[in-house]
Amino acid sequence: MSNSIVLAPVLIPLLTAIMLLFCYRNQRLQVVLSAMSAICGLGVAFYLFSLVLGSGIQVLWVGNWAPPFGITIVADLFSSIMVILCNIVGLACLFFSFATIDKERVRNFYYTLIQMLLVGINGSFLTGDIFNLFVFFEIMLVSSYVLIVLGSTAGQLRESFKYVIISVFSSGLFLMGVGLLYGMVGTLNMADVAHKMAQIDNQGLVSLVGMIFLVVFGIKGALFPLFFWLPKAYMQPPTVVSALFGGLLTKVGVYALIRVFTLIFIGDVAFTHTVILIIAACTMFFGVLGALFHYNFKSILAYNLISHVGFIIMGLGLFSPLAIAGAIFYTAHHMVVKTVLFLLSGVTERLTGTNDLKKMGGLLRGFPLLGWTFFIAALSLSGIPPFSGFFGKLVLLQGAVEQERFYIIAIALFVGFLTLFSMSRIFTGVFWGEEKPVLEQEDNKYSKLMPICVLMVGLSVMMGFGAQFVLNYAILAADQLMNPQLYIDAVLNFGE
Repeated sequence: MSNSIVLAPVLIPLLTAIMLLFCYRNQRLQVVLSAMSAICGLGVAFYLFSLVLGSGIQVLWVGNWAPPFGITIVADLFSSIMVILCNIVGLACLFFSFATIDKERVRNFYYTLIQMLLVGINGSFLTGDIFNLFVFFEIMLVSSYVLIVLGSTAGQLRESFKYVIISVFSSGLFLMGVGLLYGMVGTLNMADVAHKMAQIDNQGLVSLVGMIFLVVFGIKGALFPLFFWLPKAYMQPPTVVSALFGGLLTKVGVYALIRVFTLIFIGDVAFTHTVILIIAACTMFFGVLGALFHYNFKSILAYNLISHVGFIIMGLGLFSPLAIAGAIFYTAHHMVVKTVLFLLSGVTERLTGTNDLKKMGGLLRGFPLLGWTFFIAALSLSGIPPFSGFFGKLVLLQGAVEQERFYIIAIALFVGFLTLFSMSRIFTGVFWGEEKPVLEQEDNKYSKLMPICVLMVGLSVMMGFGAQFVLNYAILAADQLMNPQLYIDAVLNFGE
């Protein structure tokens, strides 16, 4: 079945970006267009999800070219869930931007870049072609380069240079992997690649190519030992940009890993997915260690971001329907909670003028809503019941128990404890103790910023109390992923 609505999550931000180019001098019009685009995009994302849920996998063959020759856009349950989450995070960050981003950045196409970033992210989730995945990755990365450097402070320029170098390296490696893949099967349509991969006798060669893609997407997803670039890169731009990156960019790498290692590279699961599971364990452990040795609010959040990407990849490494469902649930939880934690760090930074825990304190007395909102988000990230992080980890641990992988259970539990400890350091450092003076001019903006944070934390709380509801959809999406023939048939049965 062909359905043009599949392309809408890409076209809406793309057309908005083009319109924003023509009104770059009118800040109010840029705000209105961006808000309308974000709201419309979220509505379309929910409609697409309902369509996939009711009618099955939706496919658009662009130009009506039969696969594998034309461009294919595909929405299954997993990709449509990711599109919804992308638009939720994008909407929250845009509304936070309206109150925090300075006029100079707006004049330098800030909102245009946000829309192009969403084009790349939504396109990565929906493309059915491995080369077009590379194209959408590049759209996303070019937009992120400029967003990091916008403002031109010394720190931004330094970290953006590092970010560009590592991204160029990973993009070159990505192209090499695409070339090897095409040389092996003569196609880049992911469904067709999956169909032909099963017929290759030398599965060792297939696994080797899979390891190249693991490195590529591991860099983009900030997996061990490839995460060294992330913490400082996420510290330099405005906090709302860090929130957007923390909520979305690493999840694109995670999405790509889950897609290719449930669809294409499944011929030698005993090797490939064991490697993934070991990397997940190392990512969880070494990421949280970084959080323990820093006293900067955003740095601690960045290292915890790395650590909890490991939990998601743990589900892929276990490679069972329950574990994959847990990975999807945990991805949804993490995108919401990590975004709001970065946004809350932005609120405290604007109130105090710093991110250094040693120079902050006592905010709970003057700003109790801010303190308790952070407290709930921190508990959710740490996996404390009844919040969403607890149920995501619980499903993942159940998947590990099924396979008797007790070492990964021990690591996950230990990392959960260390996460709680690192978040408690933020709470005591920022909100407890002696009350420090706040910046009066920023105190006036507090009421504009908190509703966004409260709504995002409320969404996380609802995901916790409605865990069974969310998990049901995660299980349906996992069942599709664990039955790749459904995806292959939907894409290759042109016109049927």
